[in-house]
Amino acid sequence: MNNKSAGLKISVTGIVQGVGFRPFVFTLATNHHLSGTVWNTSKGVEIEVFGSTPDIDLFYKELREQPPALARIDKITADSIPIKQINNFTINSSQVEQGQFLPISPDMSICPDCRRELFDPANRRYRYPFINCTNCGPRFSIIKDTPYDRTMTTMARFPLCSACKAEYDNPLDRRFHAQPVACHECGPRISFETKNEGIFCDERALRIAKEYIKQGKIIALKGLGGYHLVCNAENSHAVQQLRERKKRSDRPFALMAFDKSVIRKYCQINETEASELESPQHPIVLLRKNDDCSLPVNIAPSQNHLGFMLPYTPLHLLLLEPEKGFPEVLVMTSGNMSDEPIAYEDDDARQRLSLVADGFLLHNRPIHMRVDDSVIRVFENQPYFIRRSRGYAPNPILINFEMAEILACGAELKNTFCLSRSNYAFLSHHIGDLENYETLDSFERSIDHYQRLFRINPRLIASDIHPDYLSTKYAIARSTQESIPLLHVQHHHAHLAACLIDNNYYLKESVIGLIFDGTGYGTDGNIWGGEVLIGSCFSYQRRFHLAETPLPGGDTSIRNPARIALAQLFASSIDWSADLPPVQTFSQQEQSVIRSQIVNRINTPLTTSMGRLFDAVASLIGVRQIATYEGQAAIELENLYDKFEVGFYQLPIESGIIHTAELFNQIIYDLRAGVARSVISSRFHNGLSEMCLAVCKVIKTETGIETVALSGGVWQNTTLLQKTLQSLKENGFRVLIHHQIPANDGGISLGQLMVAATTFDQDLR
Repeated sequence: MNNKSAGLKISVTGIVQGVGFRPFVFTLATNHHLSGTVWNTSKGVEIEVFGSTPDIDLFYKELREQPPALARIDKITADSIPIKQINNFTINSSQVEQGQFLPISPDMSICPDCRRELFDPANRRYRYPFINCTNCGPRFSIIKDTPYDRTMTTMARFPLCSACKAEYDNPLDRRFHAQPVACHECGPRISFETKNEGIFCDERALRIAKEYIKQGKIIALKGLGGYHLVCNAENSHAVQQLRERKKRSDRPFALMAFDKSVIRKYCQINETEASELESPQHPIVLLRKNDDCSLPVNIAPSQNHLGFMLPYTPLHLLLLEPEKGFPEVLVMTSGNMSDEPIAYEDDDARQRLSLVADGFLLHNRPIHMRVDDSVIRVFENQPYFIRRSRGYAPNPILINFEMAEILACGAELKNTFCLSRSNYAFLSHHIGDLENYETLDSFERSIDHYQRLFRINPRLIASDIHPDYLSTKYAIARSTQESIPLLHVQHHHAHLAACLIDNNYYLKESVIGLIFDGTGYGTDGNIWGGEVLIGSCFSYQRRFHLAETPLPGGDTSIRNPARIALAQLFASSIDWSADLPPVQTFSQQEQSVIRSQIVNRINTPLTTSMGRLFDAVASLIGVRQIATYEGQAAIELENLYDKFEVGFYQLPIESGIIHTAELFNQIIYDLRAGVARSVISSRFHNGLSEMCLAVCKVIKTETGIETVALSGGVWQNTTLLQKTLQSLKENGFRVLIHHQIPANDGGISLGQLMVAATTFDQDLR
């Protein structure tokens, strides 16, 4: 063995600050008898080690392969350096380099060590609602700027006590340079306030909040990235009160329980779902309800899944701590009125939530950036994102080439934006639906924050081609004001590009894109959404699409499946017979108005939307005539699916058009024959899957293409996703689905960014 002394300079980039990386290096170097130093820079961590070659080799191997739990090494380089006579290993102060940047850790749930200490009477942080360490706690929601030091966070107002300072300065302590570290003596505190009873602090605040919940009242809880509205999920009256006050008719409420054993009483949990529930991110996981689920149906009306999460902060754990007479399950829904962004500033919460909450459980640690809860479901033993936010953002998506600095503004619904620098695509947290000033303000503030954190000055802006989207208007205004080039990207091309990059597919070679969603502005001025594309990030062509049908009322009809059904029947030359459920919804006068609107094309654009096709079918068979939230009719239609039904409806394909008239004739025939709605739903889903296979076979024959990308919000329908995926694979196709980002419009900004990057950089073309 060669024991010759050597020196090595190591540079590490990625999420390597605020996650215990330097103390990890310190301990690792000490264990391997190495001297040297480690320090933070504006772009990562630098390390110099000196010692025997075998010890350095082992050190480097463990550094690469066993980093701290929350660290993410994106790049690591090592170069030999001259030996320095240093007797020990030290941690040096940070070095700031102008213009450099580094990724920032998302907020993470409480770690097992802190959880044990929280409930340990012998620990000095026993029952402290803000216990944390380098392995857990707030990050993104409290940081104001980089470098990630306490002075740059909302914890700056809390000077460390001597005990916390000793831990903070000790490289061998897991709270070494944990910026949010605090305790009862020096840190944030909780309080409970009402209009009538005044303000209470600490344990008394917690006790009164729990008493309010036991009494069936609603409280507003200030959490990690914003406010939640909380009530007893076992109390149907309390749940209904929350619905009425929040003005949220049917959309499911998220739930929180103390541990998995409680959730298992109400829902099925497989191994992967359990793993996701307990992951450091602690997302909301959609779980299938048990047949004997005793929770009130008004938590999630007409749903066979519930969205559960586990407590991810110490305050949540203290609130849900098992106690006689206290409910095992709480509603934990976003602290807002319908369609508004969640409240995260105290005065704003008091004002906006005063008519909803009976009391406020607050704390005095400011939230700098609001962050909603993430939502996933498990598909094929992997997480499948519905909403990517807390716990995941602002983790960047790694791209395999260097990009210009670009801003992509996303879509209108489920908005996110995306910024690029180097080989990082910083996909934002969930912003929401850009349909009001409050959400637009959040969108603009968040863009400013990301640009400041990651030192990005866009040289190109990308947006949707829809002229009326607020995100598009922002892009146009900023492009004009700052003289930055602007690229408009077609909505479904962006979906296709997002799926390709989500699967590390950077080739110019085209794939088949089955891009199905509710609304996307087409290049012909119509509303697209049932699109079969051939393309890549570089370009696309529209090979097939659903038959064009009128959409009376335009976007306003999205909440009116019955109106959409009548339009689909009209386009299919099918009479509006009185025995059909959507016809029964309207009076003769209302029918006459709708017919006139369609015939004369009064505020009636044409659409090829797959989402609207789902709405029409749901209405036609009596599932849903009025929708109170986007996708409701389609979700309830999917819930009827019977996996034992193998029949399917035909959707003829001719001259690039996927015709739907025959589909409606078949459905009406079955409906009048008394066929169960579950069977009709199944035949509809099966027919769509058969259609997907048919168009892919045609394109494969024409072009030889065997790779298929599935993107767009319709693919959140995991029944259709599973059937189509299986069918395509069995017929020799390679299928790409989403893994890191949502299939819905929450991932579209990444697609816009990639189209812009390939357009802007001629070397890539």
